[in-house]
Amino acid sequence: MDIVISLQPILDFLDLPTGQILVKLFYYIGLIPISITFLYGVSQVWLRYIRLAYAASEKTVLLAIDVPRGNAQTPMAVENIFAYLAGAHSTPDLFKKWWLGESQLYFSFEIVSINGYIQFLVWLPEKYCNLAETAIYSQYPDAEITEVNDYTQGLPDNFPDEEYDIFGGEYILTQNSVYPIKTYKHFEHQMGEPETQYKDPMAALMDLMGSIKKGEQLWYQILVIPIANDWADKGEDEIKKIIGEKVESDNLIDKFINGTISLIEFFSEMIHSLWADIETAKSEEKEPQFKMMNLKPRQKKQVEEIQEKVGKLGFGVKIRYLYIAQKEVMNKNKVGSGFTGYMKQFNFNDLNSYKPDKGDGGTFTNVSYEIIFGNYRVNLRKNKLMMAYKFRSDARGRKPHILNTEELASIWHFPVEASVKAPLLQRVSGRKVESPSNLPVSVESTSKDLESGFNVKVENIFASIDKADKNNFNGKVKNSPPANLPVV
Repeated sequence: MDIVISLQPILDFLDLPTGQILVKLFYYIGLIPISITFLYGVSQVWLRYIRLAYAASEKTVLLAIDVPRGNAQTPMAVENIFAYLAGAHSTPDLFKKWWLGESQLYFSFEIVSINGYIQFLVWLPEKYCNLAETAIYSQYPDAEITEVNDYTQGLPDNFPDEEYDIFGGEYILTQNSVYPIKTYKHFEHQMGEPETQYKDPMAALMDLMGSIKKGEQLWYQILVIPIANDWADKGEDEIKKIIGEKVESDNLIDKFINGTISLIEFFSEMIHSLWADIETAKSEEKEPQFKMMNLKPRQKKQVEEIQEKVGKLGFGVKIRYLYIAQKEVMNKNKVGSGFTGYMKQFNFNDLNSYKPDKGDGGTFTNVSYEIIFGNYRVNLRKNKLMMAYKFRSDARGRKPHILNTEELASIWHFPVEASVKAPLLQRVSGRKVESPSNLPVSVESTSKDLESGFNVKVENIFASIDKADKNNFNGKVKNSPPANLPVV
């Protein structure tokens, strides 16, 4: 029995006027993409709602970290801290994700300068306190970690404000995240004394924060989100593009377009073989050999640097800074140019670099928008920036980009004291040692110590600052610690 395939209905459909073809296509299949888009939008709204509810149920804490004086640890120690924190990564199942709203919790590593007083802080979920303390003490055994109140509270949320004004934004990468930025290893050289061979890029930021005057505050925030290791596959795909190999796209739109083209080609070949009985021969594309040998020096460097980056643990990252000050003392040019200069230290023109986000992630705006909308758009961005910073939001602004542990340790680490002289940087005054085993202790004295123990840390933190107010360092008078950085 012969099977006869009639293509006449298809030909009759194609002979119709263009308008009728479009109407029939919309009638038969047009509602499918609309329905899919609607269902996808509803699912994303629900997912965002349930995730916000889950995040609100998680208690968070803010820890102040003081490292000992004379710190000689390189950023490698902080890199090990970030690697240890990767243990917080979790992958919830479908029920926990879509019904309970469980999502990946994250950390916020911060540096603040309030009236010139500099403090390193870590904001994190309370259940990860032990994880963070273990990571820090393993690299800095003599560090002091103290739970403090949130320094962002008590400041205005809505702008314009009668007393305060703000400026700041987010910083984003100019290229694909698999391309690395300049890391701390590129700030080492072999000249001078061994202890000064590392030129700490943090020195520029510490100098900027140390120049903050009374009535000014500068906040620096890095959200660190543990992620799975499958991001390294994107690096392999980028290497294939560089050397000219074909990359299969995982994008659903690309797959749909490629599938449609393949289907059209299949029908075209079938019709051609039925009507003309002509066999088409496909010539196989031969991949060029020895592609690495034919690469330009820049391409070789890119391949090597990408391979090195994806070889380490990665994190999702969002970088924000916010400058808030009383209007009479505000100096946007100093802080804006200074912070951008600090970030530009990590730029590679042939790999990756940072730039201020001109979108909704900051107060930067286009002149044409200011002419049309006046200050309304600028104030709207200021409000968004303040709320995003206060809530340590990973959803506001652009999507997080990816940095590995080495890159993270380069843009956030405790200053190496041989390279950085920050007089108002809070440090541990001395090294902690255990008391002698034969030291007698009475029950009465122990109870008194416990009763007053909650106030000891306050005195320890601010004692050196109060004393330093009477002295000058590098021609600058030290200010007392700010009132809005209390200690619990």
